Amino acid sequence: MTFFDLLAVAIWAGVIVSSVLLLRGLRRSRPSTIGPPPRLHDLSEAAFMAGGPGAVVDAALVSLLCDGRMLAGGPGIVQVRPGVRGGDPAQRAVLQACQGAPSGWLYQIRYAAMRDPAVQETGDALAARGLIATPGGRHRWLRHGVIQAIVCGVLLVLSLPLSFVAFMLQEGAGTFHVPFVAEVLPVLLGGIVAGTMGASRARQRITPAGAAALRAIRAHYGADQSPYVQTSLFGLRGLRDPYLREQLVPAARGTRLAAGQSRTRSAGSGSSWPSGSEVIPVVWCASSDGGGSGGSGCGSPGGSSCSSGSGCGSSGSSCGSGGSSCSGSSGGSSCSSGSSCSSSSSSSCGSSS
Repeated sequence: MTFFDLLAVAIWAGVIVSSVLLLRGLRRSRPSTIGPPPRLHDLSEAAFMAGGPGAVVDAALVSLLCDGRMLAGGPGIVQVRPGVRGGDPAQRAVLQACQGAPSGWLYQIRYAAMRDPAVQETGDALAARGLIATPGGRHRWLRHGVIQAIVCGVLLVLSLPLSFVAFMLQEGAGTFHVPFVAEVLPVLLGGIVAGTMGASRARQRITPAGAAALRAIRAHYGADQSPYVQTSLFGLRGLRDPYLREQLVPAARGTRLAAGQSRTRSAGSGSSWPSGSEVIPVVWCASSDGGGSGGSGCGSPGGSSCSSGSGCGSSGSSCGSGGSSCSGSSGGSSCSSGSSCSSSSSSSCGSSS
């Protein structure tokens, strides 16, 4: 057996062992469900599944804007009516964030509310029931899959010149030898496929049980086209009201910019022990905040992995139920008692019951 035969055997063994470890690790890291299929308890959990904490906060903001408890004083600027109280933990998180953002910039309010423990605990509850995977739990296997695919690809490229070297060394021996590239081609191609598929599975935060639960609640509310329900079920992708989109879509973009600046400041400080709000660990996050700007969010059916780029915090819960209707003038919004509403910006906030 020549050196190149031994090298081929080593490559076969290494790729097979790596692939087996990757598949076993992915299977063990996926949350298991015991008993009857779990279901989503409310629309706040559906929002978290659809777009992470960003979608939960967006649904709460839609509810507050639609029933007039929160007024829009201009693009990206809001204010809360005196004496307003939140109807659930997500709305209370938004109202508390408003107190910490006296300027009323919506992206600051949204960012702070996403980091609120009351919003983050929704993800904790979903993970405990096996509907989504915990943050960081599969990062190891994502990295494993990517590295395996890259290494197998590099070895495949290097096998071509190695085959030429082997041919030159064996020339004149009078015996036929299988080219080195032919010996390792099957296992390297298999390693690339296994690594790519494993990395793709590791990016999928939502579990099969979670996907089934999300489909069930979407079917249950399929006839309800109100902005609150559609935002809860699909994130900002489901929000069709032009007035609300004018407010919330730029705020989602601003949230990502604020999170990126926060990470830059934290990295530039050179300290491993940040102070103030930065001490809250980034746990649950949404890379595109419910699809408002063209991406998939945390726990989305598309399986996009969570990214710390949009900011989050340590724990969370439900999002707002909603008011009945809203109308607006002079850049703001106010509530009426009807079941539909309009604003100077062509808003049509529906009932969010």
